[in-house]
Amino acid sequence: MKIYFLSLGLLLLGALVSIVVKDSRKFKVCSIFSFLSTALMLLPAAAVMLTGVTLKQGFYMSPVLGEVNFVIDTLSAFFLIVISVMSFLGSIYANGYMKPYLEKGMNVSSHCFFFMMLIASMLMVVTVQNALFFLIVWEIMSLSSFFLVIFEGHKKEVISSGIKYLIYMHLSVIFIITAFVLLNIQSNSLDFSDFTSVLQGNTKFANLIFFLAFTGFGIKAGFVPFHNWLPDAHPAAPTHVSGIMSGVMIKTGIYGILRMVLLLGTPSKPVAFTFLIIAVISALYGVLYAITQHDIKRLLAYHSIENIGIIGIGIAIGMLGLAYGNPVVASLGFAGGILHILNHSIFKELLFFAAGSTYLKTHTRNIEALGGLIKHMPYTALMFIVGSVAICGLPPFNGFISEFLIYAGMIQGIPASELNLFLTLVFAIAALAMVGTMAILCFTKASGIMFLGNPRSKNAEDVKEDVTRVMIVPMGILAFLTFFIGLFPQYIIGFVLMPVSQYVKTAASYQIFGSIAELMGNISWCFFWFLIFILALFAVRAVMRRTSEIHSTWGCGYNKPNNHMQYTASSYANLFISTLKPLFKRVSHIKKPKELFPKEAYYELEIEDIEEAYIVKPLIRWDEKLLAKFERIQNGNIQQYILFGLIFLILAIIGMVYFGG
Repeated sequence: MKIYFLSLGLLLLGALVSIVVKDSRKFKVCSIFSFLSTALMLLPAAAVMLTGVTLKQGFYMSPVLGEVNFVIDTLSAFFLIVISVMSFLGSIYANGYMKPYLEKGMNVSSHCFFFMMLIASMLMVVTVQNALFFLIVWEIMSLSSFFLVIFEGHKKEVISSGIKYLIYMHLSVIFIITAFVLLNIQSNSLDFSDFTSVLQGNTKFANLIFFLAFTGFGIKAGFVPFHNWLPDAHPAAPTHVSGIMSGVMIKTGIYGILRMVLLLGTPSKPVAFTFLIIAVISALYGVLYAITQHDIKRLLAYHSIENIGIIGIGIAIGMLGLAYGNPVVASLGFAGGILHILNHSIFKELLFFAAGSTYLKTHTRNIEALGGLIKHMPYTALMFIVGSVAICGLPPFNGFISEFLIYAGMIQGIPASELNLFLTLVFAIAALAMVGTMAILCFTKASGIMFLGNPRSKNAEDVKEDVTRVMIVPMGILAFLTFFIGLFPQYIIGFVLMPVSQYVKTAASYQIFGSIAELMGNISWCFFWFLIFILALFAVRAVMRRTSEIHSTWGCGYNKPNNHMQYTASSYANLFISTLKPLFKRVSHIKKPKELFPKEAYYELEIEDIEEAYIVKPLIRWDEKLLAKFERIQNGNIQQYILFGLIFLILAIIGMVYFGG
C-alpha cells in the first residue's frame, strides 16, 4: 500500500509543480507525473489482480472520521488500472490539444492543477472504505471536474453547462449521503465492511439503500432519467477532459453500484429487474438521441449514456443470476458488464480524441459543416473509423467481446427461467440488438458525413493533418488496444474474471469462458482476414488506377457536381427519425425561398431532449418565478439588511427560550 500512497503523492506533487512552472511546460509536467504515478499504481493493482490477495491500510484520522481504511481488492484494482492508464493517455493528448490555447495566452495553471486532482480523487474513490471520507473525495472529484468543464468560462453556454453539471452532482451526493446516514444509524459505523451485516438479512432495508445509492451513483454514471447533465458537460469541456470524463469518470458511478451489490450479497429480484429495465431504457434512449445530433461531441456524449446502459445490462444480468441462483448467468453478466467498462473507456477516449483533432483543425463541431476530411486527415479519419466500428460492437474489435458475453449471459438465463424472467430477457436481447443496429446507423452517418464526400463549408477546406505526434500516439495506442482485445479475448477474459470472482464464488461456473473465448476469437479472426481481403482489393484498385485513365461516367445532366449534392446528417437519418416522432421534440428553422432566383434558403431540424423540454426547463422556469418574488429583499439597502438580521436574531432567541424551557 505504500506504493499506492506514493503514487497518489506524485499526482498531488505534480498538481503543485504545474502551478509554478512556465505555461509551455505545464502539460509536460502533468504528463511526467501522471506517467510516474501510473507506473507505480500498476504495481499493487497488478499484484492484486494476479494473486487475488487484498491489500489494506488503515489510518485513525479524527474522532469524527474514525478509522479510515484504504483497500485494494480485485474490483478496486481493476478500476485503478483503467483510471491510471486512461488518464495518462489523456495527459499526453492534452500536450498537443492545449497548444493553441497556450498560444492565445490563456491561463492554464488552474486547469492543470484540477486535472491532476481529478485523477487523484478518482483513484481514492475506488479504494477508500470509510463512508464520510468517501464523500469528501467524491466531492473533490466533482468540484475538480466542474472547474475543468468551465475552462472556457468566457462562453455563456460553457458556464451554463458547468452550473447544470454542478447541480446534478450535488443532487447525486444528497442521495448517497442519505444512504450512508441510514447505514450508519443501523450499523453505528462508517466502515463499508460493517454495512454488510445490516444489509444482508433485511431485504426491505437493503432494497431502500440500494435504490438510494443507485440514484446517487446513477446520476454520476448518466443513467436515464438522471442523464441530463451529460450531453451538455461533455461538449463544453476541452476534449482531453471530455475523453476522461466519458471514458473514466462516469465509471466511478458504476463502481459505486458494483460496490453496493457486493455489500448486498444476493440482491432481491425486484432490485435486479428494476436495474435491468432502467439499463435497457438508458441504452435505447442514448443511441436514439445520438442519431439526431449534429454536434460530434454531443453525439459522443449520448453514446456514453448508451454504453452506460449496456454496462448496466451486464451488471443487471449478473444480479439476476445471483437472485435466481444461477452462477453461470451471474458470471457471464458481471464479466460482460465489467469488461465493457474497460472497452468503453478505450474506444470512447479514441473517438473523443479523434473528434478533438478534427475540431482543432476545422474549428467546428458541426458535422454538417464538414466532409472530405479523409483526404486531408487520413490518420485522424482512420482512428475515428476504428473507434466507430468498436463502439458498434462489431468484430474484430473489443466492443464485440464484451457485448457477446452479455448476450451469452442473457441466452444462458432463458432455458430454465420462469415466465417473467423469460419475457424480460427476450425483451433485453431484442433491445440490445436494436441498440447495435442504431449505433451502426449513427456512426455510418457521423464518419461518412465528416470524412467522406466533399467539404460542405470553408471550415473543411484546405485542412492539413499537421496534428502533432503527441496527439496521434495516444490514439494509436487506444486503436491497438481495440484490436488486441478483439483478436485475443482469452487473455483479457482471465483479467476480468478476478473482480467477477468477488460476486460469484463457484469456480465451476467459469468453465464456460474457455469455449466462449475460443468462439469469440475465431469470429474475430474470420472478420480480421475478411478485412485484410477488402484492404487487398483496395490496394489492387489503387494500382490499377495508376496505370489507366479515369473518366467520369455520364452524369445525367449534372456535369459539375458540388457539395450540395450530398447527403446531409439530417437527411441521412431522417427516415429513421420520422418513424419515431413521438419520442422527440422537433424544432424546425426554415427560411423559404421567396424570389425566382433566391440568394439564401435553408431548412434546419433541431431535436430537443424530451426530458429537457418537458421536465427540466419547466422546473427551471417555475424556480425562476418563485425566486423572482424574493428579489425585492436584495435592494442594496444596508439598513434593511440589518433589520432582517435583527428580526432573525430575535426569532432565534425566542425559539431557544421557548423550546429550551
